[in-house]
Amino acid sequence: MKYYLTVLSLVFFITSTAFSQEKVVKYKVSSGETINQIAQKFKVTPYDIYQLNPDARTGLVPNSVLLIPTKSGEAKKDVSETKTASGKEIIHEVQPKETFYSITHKYGISEEALKAANPTLEKTGVQIGQKLVIPAKGSAPKATAKPAKEKGAEKYVYHDVQAKETKFGIAKQYNMTVDELEKRNPEIVSNLPVGYRLTIKGTAPKTASAPVETAKPTENKKPAETSKKAVSYMDYQVKPKETFYSLGRTFHLSQEELTALNPSLSEGVKEGMVIKVPTGYLAPAPIVVADKPIGTTNDKPVVSSGGGIKIVDRVESEENNAEVVALTKKKTNERKKVVLLLPFNLAKVQSDTAGTANRIKNDKFLNMTLDFYSGAMMAIDSAKTLKLPIDVSIYDSQETKTTSNVVGLLSKLQDADAVIGPFYQNNAETTANMLLSNDVPVISPLSKDSANPINNLYQTVPSSDVIRNAVFDFMRSKNGNIVAVVDKKKESVINYIKQNQRGVAFATLTETGGLDAANLKSLLMPNRMNYVVMETGNTAMVKATIKALLDSQKTCQVQLVILEPNSTLDTDEISFENLVKLKLMYPSVTRESDEQPVLIYEKQYSLKNKANPTTYATRGFDVTFDTMMRLVQGKTFQETADLMTTQQVDNKFQYYRKEDGGHANKGVYILYYDSDLTLKVAN
Repeated sequence: MKYYLTVLSLVFFITSTAFSQEKVVKYKVSSGETINQIAQKFKVTPYDIYQLNPDARTGLVPNSVLLIPTKSGEAKKDVSETKTASGKEIIHEVQPKETFYSITHKYGISEEALKAANPTLEKTGVQIGQKLVIPAKGSAPKATAKPAKEKGAEKYVYHDVQAKETKFGIAKQYNMTVDELEKRNPEIVSNLPVGYRLTIKGTAPKTASAPVETAKPTENKKPAETSKKAVSYMDYQVKPKETFYSLGRTFHLSQEELTALNPSLSEGVKEGMVIKVPTGYLAPAPIVVADKPIGTTNDKPVVSSGGGIKIVDRVESEENNAEVVALTKKKTNERKKVVLLLPFNLAKVQSDTAGTANRIKNDKFLNMTLDFYSGAMMAIDSAKTLKLPIDVSIYDSQETKTTSNVVGLLSKLQDADAVIGPFYQNNAETTANMLLSNDVPVISPLSKDSANPINNLYQTVPSSDVIRNAVFDFMRSKNGNIVAVVDKKKESVINYIKQNQRGVAFATLTETGGLDAANLKSLLMPNRMNYVVMETGNTAMVKATIKALLDSQKTCQVQLVILEPNSTLDTDEISFENLVKLKLMYPSVTRESDEQPVLIYEKQYSLKNKANPTTYATRGFDVTFDTMMRLVQGKTFQETADLMTTQQVDNKFQYYRKEDGGHANKGVYILYYDSDLTLKVAN
């Protein structure tokens, strides 16, 4: 659909006072760069960039120029250091994200020495902008400092982590900071496993449940083997109008806990800030993305100097069966086998005299395959993070529209619990027929063709009729009055509506094929929502329909609907504002979402592949991850297909049994343009 991006001229508002404190540099945006990447490069927040470049909120245009704020001298020096009169001490100004531990480590001094030089640290902790006295190395602590205990006399207190406990809560319980807790227990920096025994230095709280021991520190003690749950963290970008209260409700953290995790929040919550938050509250199943690539080999297809593509033949998940976080959180000890049949056509690539790089650049089908593969590998990483008991095998199906090597791979497919692929419909059907007696489900990942009735074949892409039916079902569920404006050239659409959607009124066309606007208005009802289905590529008819509907909005409710993408609406002759006023609605097999799990997937994909995910990459993730998650429910794939509707990053999987045999997907989104110019999913 139409996407308008307006680039306005930059206006400078720099007073003489501000100029003395802050400098601005110009930065030329590179293709594919994001606000977050630029902010990290200059050590500022996205909010700071938006302040000087308000139009950047709508998106970045390659080669456009941004104003980037930089504090005077900041580019050259990260901290403020000033010699004192004695010549032995320096003054350090605390910067964002600095901690007590990082400062002592930077200057090579002890905790006692820093606390002795700055007595207020015991009460206030490290604060951004705070000026600390850094004692010279080797200097003795001041008299006010407590003498360090001898090594042999130091007592330790142990704390076993309970469910739902946080580092901040535990640190507060023992009158220490999160940094001190992490320093004493470096294993918990990335997560906080339930059951892990923490080493605590200090006085135990006066509660009967607090485990107190005076034995030697058990530094080598492993976390409890019976539990694998952990608290992990992710980056979250603050949205407009969010406050401490709303963030607290979202992440189940108090203002103090949020600030402890993100010292920059001490200056207040600002739109565009990137903060650290627990992942558990914003990552509902089934979307789970690995923090790091964890494949045992190079997971992404790589063009080697020899001209070949390196792929993973087999990806093994870990042998121990830990808790499986699945769609229904069930456990299964039986290992499953998933096979991916992808058309790399390695023999052709390697024998191409034009060169592998040139083939990858020009071969759209190969690019689609590699994108799908990269998304599938993200799904495999996620399954390994969840420790799903699944083995994945990937084979080159060597496909063309009429041939494949599936017959030669038969022995490797017969014991599979699910086969994803091949890509071409006829090859997928051949595979399904070969595996029908073995009752192996074959998932067709990309084909839009109508499938022949084969009981173990699953079409993941909804057919055109299913997509059309979805939007008509939605309009009827709202008790809408449905009117159709269809060009005479669209005979297939006219026949579809007449045969499948009874009761739809057709607007009259003139002898020349134009719209009779008066007739269209007469078909609208004042007391019901009027859905006007417009199917035409004629610019004049589109304009006439839009004008008639805008006029009718004065007396009744009207919404414009299309059944498939319409390139005419993307031209400059059609006002996008008018489409928004009519809340243009259409069915789609994918959605545009800013939900946190979706953003996590996009970020992790970009980090791993150095590129934003394409539609085919995301489909590779969705189909592969959905298949694996269905297999660990303690049911067969067919049983889950009959019982469960799932939603992944972009795609919804709502399988149904076709009357003549086989399964198809009717997972369709109904999207519309809202008044804020964003696409939303209709309820």
